[in-house]
Amino acid sequence: MRIYRTLLLLMIGATFFAFQSDQESPLINVDQFASEFAYDVRYATDDNFLKQTVYDCVQCLLIPEVAKALVSANDEFCELGYKIKLFDCYRPVSVQKKMWDIFPNPGYVGNPYKSGSIHNRGAAIDMTIVTLKDSILDMGSDYDHFGKEAHIDHPHNETIVANRKLLWSIMKKHGFSPIRTEWWHFNYDEKNYGLKVLDLDFDCE
Repeated sequence: MRIYRTLLLLMIGATFFAFQSDQESPLINVDQFASEFAYDVRYATDDNFLKQTVYDCVQCLLIPEVAKALVSANDEFCELGYKIKLFDCYRPVSVQKKMWDIFPNPGYVGNPYKSGSIHNRGAAIDMTIVTLKDSILDMGSDYDHFGKEAHIDHPHNETIVANRKLLWSIMKKHGFSPIRTEWWHFNYDEKNYGLKVLDLDFDCE
């Protein structure tokens, strides 16, 4: 199974580079890979700080290079008895503008009228980890908590510190970097910062 997954990822990566010269960077759904993810995509519901549904369906869309790294990270978590729970992946610029209108704080929301967010490029993930039986690990705050408890340098008890250390150590190993104000947010590889922002519809069929 692992060999099959590796070959599939290589084929998708080759397709990405073949199309890159004359098309926008294509996005792929991580759900197509044989890796077990959990989902809590709140922007596909009204249970979010926007208080409105802004995604037509639950998906995690990423550029192929990032999808490949995320699958590899999840495989390692699974070997340790955990799996990735996805909150958000690719985010259209139109949604980014709605976020900025409600909470125009660049410490938490990328300004869509400047550089935007790495989410808008398909190269960032909001996530946590849960056990293989879907038990939640305490990370010190809820997702999208705009407060100091969510900061990666905020002091917490030993359990929270250990859970965050596990999350960050595996993600960093696979090329992802956290940001200071959000323990759940990971950008992949700084070279992706130069990608164009995208405003593509979700393919929910």
